[in-house]
Amino acid sequence: MTGTIIDFEPQTRIIAGLADAVTDERLAGPTPCPDLAVHNLLGHLLGLAAAFRDAARKDLGATTDTPPTDSVPDIGPGWREELPKVLDELAEAWRDPAAWTGMTRAGGVDLPGEVAAAVAIDELVVHGWDLARATGQTYEPDPAALRVTYDFLLAAVDDPSRGEIFGPVVPVPQDAPLLDRAIGLSGRDPGWTP
Repeated sequence: MTGTIIDFEPQTRIIAGLADAVTDERLAGPTPCPDLAVHNLLGHLLGLAAAFRDAARKDLGATTDTPPTDSVPDIGPGWREELPKVLDELAEAWRDPAAWTGMTRAGGVDLPGEVAAAVAIDELVVHGWDLARATGQTYEPDPAALRVTYDFLLAAVDDPSRGEIFGPVVPVPQDAPLLDRAIGLSGRDPGWTP
């Protein structure tokens, strides 16, 4: 990260719009995440939005202490109302400059606020792509969020613990669009289709 506070709202609105367009028939469909159907991916988005909202607020507890691998996420009957609400709360929480300073926790990991913000943005951009691809929607992430995501993923390429979080890098031509290069760095094939 650059020390610049990024506005989460453009990206959270994109995610909310993608989710709103998901029909019930698509909920059981596959996603680029190997073990997650669309309904599980939506559940993951809901959980990560709550966790990173609370990480920004330094409201540490169950939402911030639970590793994302502890269970397969899912949605409940009220997800269509709950997800946009939690995404709005996430964007609002990261507007507070205090969220970006000091230490916090997400996924059971203690990390600096600025790093937590980068992780949250990466999650929103990459899983936005996952959701769009899985449901046949067009996807144009917020340019500022995409740049943060690309820089974050590029910096993690040689991290020895990378395999715990991301799949192997998928080679993408250097002249490919920035989104495709970011998706490749996340361990996904930019050409994936259901």
